[in-house]
Amino acid sequence: MSASHISLPSGFMVVHGNHPESLRELMLAWMARHPLGPLEDEVVLVQSNGIAQWLKLALAADPAQGGVGIAAAVQTKLPSQGLWEAYRQVLGRDAVPATSAFDKSRLVWRLMRLLPALLGEAEFVPLQRFLVKDPDCRKRHQLAMRVADLFDQYQVYRADWLGEWAVGRDVVTGKGGAGGGLDSSLRWNDIPGDLRWQPRLWRELLKDVGPEGAASSRAEVHRRFIEKCQAAGDDERPKGLPRRITVFGVSSLPQQSLEVLAALARWTQVLLCVHNPCEHDWSHIVADQHLLRASRTRRKRRDQGASNSKEVEPELLHLQAQPLLAAWGRQGRDFIRLLDAHDERESYEPRFTAAGLRIDHFEANAADTLLRQLQDDIRDLRPLGETQTRWPAVNEKSDRSLAFHITHGPQREVEVLHDQLLHAFAHDPTLTPRDVIVMVPDIATYAAHVQAVFGQLARDDARYIPFNVADQTQRQQDPLLGALEQLLNLPEARVSASDVIDLLEVPALRASFGIAEVQLPLLHRWIAAAGVRWGLHEEHRAHLELPAGLAQNTWAFGLKRMLLGYAVGGGEPWQDIEPLDEIGGLDAALLGPLVRLVDALDALWREIGQSAAPASWFTRLKGLLQTFFQADDGSDDGFTLMRLHGALDEWMDACEAAALEDELPLAVVREHWLSRMEPSGLNQAFLSGGVTFASLMPMRAIPFRRVALLGMNDGDYPRSRIPMDFDLMAGDFRPGDRSRREDDRYLFLEALLSARDHLHVSWVGRSIHDNESRPPSVLVAQLRDHLAAGWRLQGVDDPAQAGEALLRALTTEHRLQPFHPAYFEGKVPGLFSYAREWRASWAQPDALQDDALHAALPVRVRETPLNLRLLGDFARSPVRSFLRERLGVDLREDDVVGQDHEPFDLDGLANWQLQDDLIQAQRAAVDAGAPREPALQARLAAFERRGDLPVGAFAARVREELAAPMEKLFGEYQKELAAWPATLPDEAVTITFAECEPPLALDDWLTGLRRNAKGERARLVLESSGLVKDKRWRVERLLPPWVAHLAGQLGGHALTTTVLSKAGSATFPPLATEDVERHWNALLAAFQDGMRRPLPFAPQAAYAFLRAGGAEAGEAAYEAARKAYEGNDFDNAGEAAMQPHLARAFPEFGALWAGDEFMHWAEVLLAPMLEALGDPPKGDSA
Repeated sequence: MSASHISLPSGFMVVHGNHPESLRELMLAWMARHPLGPLEDEVVLVQSNGIAQWLKLALAADPAQGGVGIAAAVQTKLPSQGLWEAYRQVLGRDAVPATSAFDKSRLVWRLMRLLPALLGEAEFVPLQRFLVKDPDCRKRHQLAMRVADLFDQYQVYRADWLGEWAVGRDVVTGKGGAGGGLDSSLRWNDIPGDLRWQPRLWRELLKDVGPEGAASSRAEVHRRFIEKCQAAGDDERPKGLPRRITVFGVSSLPQQSLEVLAALARWTQVLLCVHNPCEHDWSHIVADQHLLRASRTRRKRRDQGASNSKEVEPELLHLQAQPLLAAWGRQGRDFIRLLDAHDERESYEPRFTAAGLRIDHFEANAADTLLRQLQDDIRDLRPLGETQTRWPAVNEKSDRSLAFHITHGPQREVEVLHDQLLHAFAHDPTLTPRDVIVMVPDIATYAAHVQAVFGQLARDDARYIPFNVADQTQRQQDPLLGALEQLLNLPEARVSASDVIDLLEVPALRASFGIAEVQLPLLHRWIAAAGVRWGLHEEHRAHLELPAGLAQNTWAFGLKRMLLGYAVGGGEPWQDIEPLDEIGGLDAALLGPLVRLVDALDALWREIGQSAAPASWFTRLKGLLQTFFQADDGSDDGFTLMRLHGALDEWMDACEAAALEDELPLAVVREHWLSRMEPSGLNQAFLSGGVTFASLMPMRAIPFRRVALLGMNDGDYPRSRIPMDFDLMAGDFRPGDRSRREDDRYLFLEALLSARDHLHVSWVGRSIHDNESRPPSVLVAQLRDHLAAGWRLQGVDDPAQAGEALLRALTTEHRLQPFHPAYFEGKVPGLFSYAREWRASWAQPDALQDDALHAALPVRVRETPLNLRLLGDFARSPVRSFLRERLGVDLREDDVVGQDHEPFDLDGLANWQLQDDLIQAQRAAVDAGAPREPALQARLAAFERRGDLPVGAFAARVREELAAPMEKLFGEYQKELAAWPATLPDEAVTITFAECEPPLALDDWLTGLRRNAKGERARLVLESSGLVKDKRWRVERLLPPWVAHLAGQLGGHALTTTVLSKAGSATFPPLATEDVERHWNALLAAFQDGMRRPLPFAPQAAYAFLRAGGAEAGEAAYEAARKAYEGNDFDNAGEAAMQPHLARAFPEFGALWAGDEFMHWAEVLLAPMLEALGDPPKGDSA
């Protein structure tokens, strides 16, 4: 006989067990003994995607491992989805639509239309007060969403109320009525006057949807379903009803749902596999004094204690039960009691017994660790008094099954966890990443920290741990949705340069405008060079309540510069637009797509900023997708676009069904559309082979060898949800009702029970600001109190101290920083680190240098000649040159202003760049015999046209500051020109230094050469920065001209170099040929050494050292150099603080001073220049 014809007994069957894996095995065994037909699907109702995947993996396992070899013909559904399908199968698909007019997502839009018309009536005065001053409908939409959510809950949990409301009775059940227990008789109370708008609004909704729509409410569908099931005969099996429905791992169901399952059990085999933490009847235990009683008892009772529980005084009940189960188990307790109302174990237990299976599948743990002892206490309903006498003392060295970790923040929590896992993997080869789950209250808070810690290591690093972050929102994961959200935020956005660059990182958007990924760096350069900072145009900025006339640094401003640059190159300005001469050649074709993108953004900004009716929004948003995104149908982006179109179609259908034609603002439409993209079913990946990071969710705690709970902070867990003040269910609690805080308590219990080997609990127990102690979650505090009261630490005989000693042994307080020496010294138990990067710095506690950085590299043969700029940069900062030239590392910080903000003032670098530009323009004019002032003003005007200066009055002030030093500087320059009247052509400096190993070559030009009447040569240099500060040379500014001064005399020709600046001037006289060669050779030797390692040379510290007398001055010179390098606490930040490359290589002056090298390089690189300068500095300080 085929399986399809095998009789499958119907009935409502409940199997309890304390281990989900045992329940899974039983479920698989039952399915194997009672198979369905080849074309029939198993229907399994689960509460989370984690359980669904876990069951499918078990089904797909080999038969030898208890599976069937394949997970096919299995439908896993959420209970709400499965039960709605059952309604349609029993009542008929025509009688029950696939979606109800009372579905929350559709009810919102009907309420949006109905509420304004009702506000004038007396019952709705409370709502009228809330909706005062609501010009853009945002308040109305918020209220509609809350009311729709509340009515959705009423349909599931209070269908009896809605039935009374529908016939005009404005009543609810009160305390002591239906909420008092399963056997209580109903007691109806009138609804308070300020809340009577709810039944009135429900009746208006029923009237509005009409008889057919009213029949589709979940409450009405449920009523008709129960009536039809009761009226039908046992042989009138509804067509299409599955022959078996399995409910697995559901920790709570509304009474309405259980009624559906019980009704279906007349024709369908309904198997509920219930994770029950305790094998005894525990319905009588309470954490408070509210006692839930029922007339039926299905669990066996303990021989002592439980059987007489009704005789125990209420205030002593907690002494007769397991305290943690009483405190955290209310949700599970109520659910199990609800099941008892439908459970007829005598009708199915013989079948299980005949098959060699049990319906009470409870197993005792080995109880060889503290964690397993605690779990065994919960299973056996063991009160605290028995716990204290039953278990041996805890050996902290051999038993690490339960650990608490106190940190200073989420980042440190994840860093500590990473080290703990590495330690566990190293000491247990059988442990794999898939055996670990990490759960947090909100994964959005921890996702970035997880990526920063677990994702920073390369896959070939021995410390890499595979991981997966579940439960992230689609907007966090899908770049296309992120770009769409950015576009929908356009009316409130600044539309900065980085905003548009971020949009262009999305492949589907780039494809729509024909831009390749390799072209992005070029676009970025053009955008920065064109002076684009933020804002589409002047009108866009005015819309953000800025004054009119601020077009500078907008996208329109930058695009005009780019287009004019394409047309005229580096030509003259046109209509006050400065051309950007970078646009040209084959790359110029890229300008068209960029213009189209900005034009599209402008059109979108103008369109979606205006409220519109749903039909207009539908057209607008469809056009947005068409304009901005393009993807292949089979790609991930193509699937996302398909879902976006589908969500728009569904929304339009809902609005049409609700007859909503009111104009809606962008904020309302935007949030609804994007929220529909979040998965509502069992789609998210959960078990992916690595360590799983997830949010704490119902029945997420499937068994794992190691369970970690992070973020267990006071106030963060249990998570709080501010209840709606008009929620009538708050005053009428019934078993099966959902409570966020009760959910979280039960989740914590489930997580504790799901850990097989180890439970890791951490919280932010110290302030990152002042190290102040912070309490953990109340649940963690209860757990710790229970451990301290029930167990004792081995070796501590004093009972008063044993509990606290145990908690100290189980708890590790971590340091603020992961590189604290305690993690590498091995002196503090529990503190260790696998971060070898930090370990290296503490291998020799007295060493201040990074061995890896300071280890000499092999000599590198240069493929290109040296130039004067390279050598000058080296002389002023050998460490920076080593990092840049040899290691390819640049520690320069980004522009302080940044590319997204227009300048209001100039930072040091921008000021230097603009003044240097001014100096070169004026020098060219003066050298050509032209007036200086017009050249100065022309460049200043060009700066404004380029967007380099602030706007408005700020620009005038900055222009004055830039021009202020020019008159004096060029007055000095004119004097030098008079002393050296003849202009000399630029000279090539091309020399090979064969004596160097390896050989070096210099190839450059010497510019700015002049000659006097005596035929003597001179070089005039105009320096944009000041040369003198506080009556001291700024030697770092003089070293590059000094290098050129030496190079100009390598051919044996004397040269005088004069350096002029806005603050001070300097003159290098001609040097003897042998001195030139000696200084030059020393420079080349330093360069070759400095390209192998960081040379301990800092020019300001070296200057202070030499100025104080050098080596002969001893301690005084050392102290002067140290102060120059490290600064002080008042007015001098010090050279190291101002130069990040120096701080990286030599964090303290002691590291720079170590050995005799600092003194050596000060004498070699700086002393000759100071000797050549001769006199103390002249001129004003900078």
